[in-house]
Amino acid sequence: MRTRHRFKQVDTLEARLAAEAERLREQASLLPPGAAREEVLRKARQAETGSQMSEWLRSPGLQPPS
Repeated sequence: MRTRHRFKQVDTLEARLAAEAERLREQASLLPPGAAREEVLRKARQAETGSQMSEWLRSPGLQPPS
């Protein structure tokens, strides 16, 4: 049976998603206008949205449903 190699994340999920979005936006700026560029920008928006949602879910103001 194989053992799983665990990896301890150093940065928060929000920070990793924000960094990925920034990297994707830089990559998109190098591409010519077209479908490939739009796909990279879509992935960047998804990463930003995921980061914002995760931050919102972790916020202390969020209350569980009663």
